[in-house]
Amino acid sequence: MVAILCPMKLIGSLTSPYVRKVRVLFLEKKLDIDHQLENVWAQDSKISDSNPLGKVPCLILDDGEAIYDSRVIAEYADDLSPVNKFIPADPRERASVKTWEALADGIMDAGILARLERTWRPANEQSTAWVDRQIGKINKALEQMSEKLGENAWCHGKQMSLADIAVGCAIGYLLFRFPEIQWQAQYPNLDRLYQKLLQRSSFIETEPPAA
Repeated sequence: MVAILCPMKLIGSLTSPYVRKVRVLFLEKKLDIDHQLENVWAQDSKISDSNPLGKVPCLILDDGEAIYDSRVIAEYADDLSPVNKFIPADPRERASVKTWEALADGIMDAGILARLERTWRPANEQSTAWVDRQIGKINKALEQMSEKLGENAWCHGKQMSLADIAVGCAIGYLLFRFPEIQWQAQYPNLDRLYQKLLQRSSFIETEPPAA
């Protein structure tokens, strides 16, 4: 199927798991959008001109309106095209998929907080307790993900949904930034899901660059 050209611009980075989530969704939806790279940590970053919170992803619509954050963009993208619906219409099923997304986003949140503590704060000011607290959140979330997934092929229902995309981006981020967290050995069902997602061109194309 030919991708649909959309007059929108996605501001983001190649290493952000939140950006990867919406990029994967746009690719799966066959929606071709412009991707503008932005380093939000650079002193000359212009992201606050579009998003006062200074975060990515940020989607600029054809009329100049900015949409953020990743959950809002993902829902908007899924409604743009009938191709490959990833968020169910049924309220109960929709809530289930969005809960999976919230769990995955929680892993991303905790991982980024831990990484910032390690990389931005001077070594003598870093809090090991703070980092351990974030890693603890990640471990508990991984445990629940594995329990919820069980032996199912997908996180929700009989086909890939936003739940799987979000989970894939979250655990992929752990491999990228926290290789010491051995989730693949501890939770082989999550690894099976991740390996299946890695076969898709959307995940291949959005793989973060080597650290």
